[in-house]
Amino acid sequence: MPAPDQTTTDRLDFAKTIARAAGELTLQYFRLADLEVIRKADESPVTAADRAAEQLLRKLIAEQFADDAILGEEFGESPGSTGYQWILDPIDGTKSFIHGVPLYTTLVAVLQGGEPLLGVIHSPATGETAFAARGGGCYYTSGNTAQPQPAKVSSVSRLKEGLLLTSEVANFSSHHHRDDLDAYLALQREARLARTWGDGYGYLMVATGRAEVMIDPIMNLWDAAPLLPIIEEAGGHFTNWQGTPTVHAGDSLATNGLVTEEVLGILRKTAHQTH
Repeated sequence: MPAPDQTTTDRLDFAKTIARAAGELTLQYFRLADLEVIRKADESPVTAADRAAEQLLRKLIAEQFADDAILGEEFGESPGSTGYQWILDPIDGTKSFIHGVPLYTTLVAVLQGGEPLLGVIHSPATGETAFAARGGGCYYTSGNTAQPQPAKVSSVSRLKEGLLLTSEVANFSSHHHRDDLDAYLALQREARLARTWGDGYGYLMVATGRAEVMIDPIMNLWDAAPLLPIIEEAGGHFTNWQGTPTVHAGDSLATNGLVTEEVLGILRKTAHQTH
């Protein structure tokens, strides 16, 4: 894959800048005793922090790339004319955020022609950022290390030696559009360890070699868009549950690449048994 051109590099640099700015804004609300939580129509929570952070992202993009399209979780779609579309999730992991857990992230991506070009996962409360553009490698900054370091997935080759992550086990249960709990439980039995250090932070962990598998049965475009370039450029695989590299599937699987076939085999087996 060719190295990113200047237009892509400029947008990636800007994506990092605005993700950090929005993240700084969320920290003003983090662990506030009187933070108001509103339930959306699908019962998912949203706060003033989600909305203020997305408004800031949109304002900054409009100032710098006025003709680019925007899609955000809280305020929907704004059309554009350049073929570039910014995808925004101001707080990915709102449930963690409202309980004062620092494993929430700000996600920023750019699609070109509908396909992911670049992505940023910024974790405001832990001071970590992973970012990548297609063909340009994945990089990571943490805490006081201002100089980005190359991010690489782990070299663990078997699930029984690996860490399995997901966002919420309840999402696998039948009150959603399908019952995938058997699939999750089968993966959990095989893994060395399973935890719900999920949402965007779980994918950041895979990209930086700290986890082998991150899986979600329910994904929106604003959840998935930044993840594919980050995971792939770190040397891993980001696919749907059928093994196709895409951010448009509604489910997701990120691995270090070495355990992909083992995980997909378990998913296929449990799907065959369940349906």
